[in-house]
Amino acid sequence: MTRLPAGNARHDDVRARAFEDLKRHEVVMDGHFDYGNGFHGKLYLNPHQLFQYPSTIWRVAQDLIDVMPSEFLEKTEIVAGPATGGALLAHTIAGLLDGCRPMTHPPYSFAPFGDHEGGPSLSPFYASRMKGKHVLIVDDVRNTGTTFSRCADLVTGAGGTVIGTMQIIDRCEACVSLLVPNVALVEYKAPPNYAAGSCPMCASGVPVTAF
Repeated sequence: MTRLPAGNARHDDVRARAFEDLKRHEVVMDGHFDYGNGFHGKLYLNPHQLFQYPSTIWRVAQDLIDVMPSEFLEKTEIVAGPATGGALLAHTIAGLLDGCRPMTHPPYSFAPFGDHEGGPSLSPFYASRMKGKHVLIVDDVRNTGTTFSRCADLVTGAGGTVIGTMQIIDRCEACVSLLVPNVALVEYKAPPNYAAGSCPMCASGVPVTAF
C-alpha cells in the first residue's frame, strides 16, 4: 500500500483542524487505559464517538473529501466500508460526493461489507454490483491493514477494482500492504503497549480507565 504525500498547505490545515476535532470529541484519548486484552497503553482510539451524531460524521467525511486525491474523485464509482464505522463513513462520503457530482460523472453508490465469523463479508446483492466497477474502500481506523486487505479480496473476487483506501485515523502500524494509494485524515503513531503485569503507569500509580 503506497502512502500519498500530505499535499498542499490547505490539506495540512484540514488535517490539523481535524486532529483537534478528534481530540475534542474524545476519539483520540491520552491517558492510562486497560484494553481488556491483557495490555495497557497511553492511547485509546474510539471512532464510535463520531457516530453518535450525524452532523459530526458528516463533518469528518467532508474533511476526507477535502484531502481526497483528484484521481479518487474521478475514478470512484462505489464507496465501500466494513461494518460498522467504515460502512457509516462510506455511506456518508458516497452521499456527499453524489450530491455535488458533475452531470458527466456517473452516480456514486455505496456498498457495505458485513461481518461474518470475525471477518468482512459481501452479500450477493452488493457483490453483483461490483463487477467492472472502481471501488474506494474507507474505514474509521487503519491498524494492521488486514481489514482493508480482506475487503479488497472480496471486491476483486466480485469483479471490481480497488483504486485506493482512506481512513480517518492511521495508526502507522500497517503490516499488510495493498498496491493502491492510501490516504489518512490523521496519522497518529501509537505509543507502545505494556503487559498489564509490567505496566510502568501502574507502577507509578497512574489511575487506569477501562472500557
